[in-house]
Amino acid sequence: MIRLLLVDDHAVVRIGLKMLLAGHSEFEVAGEADSAAAALQAALTLRPDVILMDIGLPDKTGIEATREIKANFPEAKIVALTIHEDQEYFFQMLNAGASGYVPKRAASEELISAIRAAAQGEVYIYPSLAKWLVHDYLNAENSAEQKASLDGLTEREREVLARLAEGETNEQIAAALVISPKTVERHRENLMRKLNLHSRSALVRYAICKGVIQP
Repeated sequence: MIRLLLVDDHAVVRIGLKMLLAGHSEFEVAGEADSAAAALQAALTLRPDVILMDIGLPDKTGIEATREIKANFPEAKIVALTIHEDQEYFFQMLNAGASGYVPKRAASEELISAIRAAAQGEVYIYPSLAKWLVHDYLNAENSAEQKASLDGLTEREREVLARLAEGETNEQIAAALVISPKTVERHRENLMRKLNLHSRSALVRYAICKGVIQP
């Protein structure tokens, strides 16, 4: 029996999930949560085998909730079930500790496969999203300019890069490094210019390709 915790702030989504899962005797919905705070409490109390996590929660993001749950309950298996299909959310969710990533538009069989995989300690990525990300990763790896560019960063710029890629805000980085948010913003602008990158998701991909953070 695979015990599940459903985390989504929309009751109708949780009801739909329960109806879907009811058709599979191997699953048991052990609990529900409609916020990040409730998800953390339920995870620690119920100790479910797999947690289905929405990213858009009212108090914190599902990314933050995942990070907090993994910090307090390391063995937790978390599968993102979300409307977001872009690289930034994907990389941040995996880096926070998720064991899977499934769009809400996916067929029910995909979600079932993701739950089973996570319960067995494996990672499940929605196929079409995985192909796109692998292609993007290979393009970045094959870029000679990117391969050589990390050596052009200062130590402080590397620290800022790592924290940006981990999903921290300018304010959080400023507090951790004891500098002002404006200084963080300047470092970020310098990073973009030196690396010829134009978005936060591009910084995340670069940091993963270079081994600055681990996906």
